[in-house]
Amino acid sequence: MRSIISQLFQLAKVFTYDVGIDLGTANVRVGLKGKGVVAVEPSVIAVNKITKEILAVGDKAKQMIGKTPGDVVATRPLRDGVIVDFDTTKAMLEHFLKLAKSDIESPSLLSHPRVLVGVPSTITDVEKQAVIDAALSAGAKEAYVIEEPLAAAIGTGLPINEARGNMIVDIGGGTTDIAIISLGGILVDKTIKLAGDELDIKIIDYLREVHGVAVGYRTAERLKIQLGNVLSKYDKEVEPLSIHGRDLTTGLPRTLEVTPADIREAILPVIEKITKAIHEAIEDAPPEIVADLSEYGIVLTGGGSQIRGLDKYWAKKLKIPVKKAKEPQLSVLKGTLIALGHVDLLKRLKEQEETII
Repeated sequence: MRSIISQLFQLAKVFTYDVGIDLGTANVRVGLKGKGVVAVEPSVIAVNKITKEILAVGDKAKQMIGKTPGDVVATRPLRDGVIVDFDTTKAMLEHFLKLAKSDIESPSLLSHPRVLVGVPSTITDVEKQAVIDAALSAGAKEAYVIEEPLAAAIGTGLPINEARGNMIVDIGGGTTDIAIISLGGILVDKTIKLAGDELDIKIIDYLREVHGVAVGYRTAERLKIQLGNVLSKYDKEVEPLSIHGRDLTTGLPRTLEVTPADIREAILPVIEKITKAIHEAIEDAPPEIVADLSEYGIVLTGGGSQIRGLDKYWAKKLKIPVKKAKEPQLSVLKGTLIALGHVDLLKRLKEQEETII
């Protein structure tokens, strides 16, 4: 009997697998160590308010936003990178861990993943523990959290363990994480609740106030992605986009042609506030680190960094070289997968978690 149990445990050990998760406010990105990205879906879940039944997760749930009957709500269980609804976050993680497991060849029923989740650097210890608990409740064998700026820096290939200043600006959905890293630690840490979601809100407000047309978040996001820019040179390089909204005067449907200039005017106030936060982070750095930044510059990551001209705009404003990471929306996820292969880093993260408990 003992022999059989021992064999079962050995089998489970053989099929243990590592999963990295970028638990974003707007999107969840999931990867398998040794395989790469396995899922990228919106951080949205649809729930029946009466029965509490989970109706859809991810892409299917996002399609329901603004279109659900009274007893169904499509919502994001995370706000500004923080869990605001534990049960729905757990259900969402269960969905994504099942997707990850389905990508494994011959998965064992006994196996459970080791999970590393990227979280904003300024969330509280209680909030970090909530993420760990949600991952464990969703089926993880072990769960760790890593600060998103650190994961993004690892994912972009920055030499974070060297004695030099590495600056990363990660523009996500709910937050922009600004960090200066040296010798494996974060020297300057600044997270602001201004990012992709706020840009969408400003686009909605602008179209309402300037053009008298009401649009939803999905339309605003599409405009941001297709027309988003911070330099006037894109006015002629990017074609305008026709959208459908509601005329605020008549209450009837109306078609509107939106230009890159419209979107730039809508989002620049938010970009300026992020610029100020980056400037403040640089001011907080030691002089030697600032000298490093003058030489090596800033790396932009996150989906929001894909706004056209943002690197050139900030290079001119901050007088520091600025470059965009390759596949910036995947930087945090790549970092979690790399970190899962470093036992020393996981031990350090474990020690941090034990201080939380």
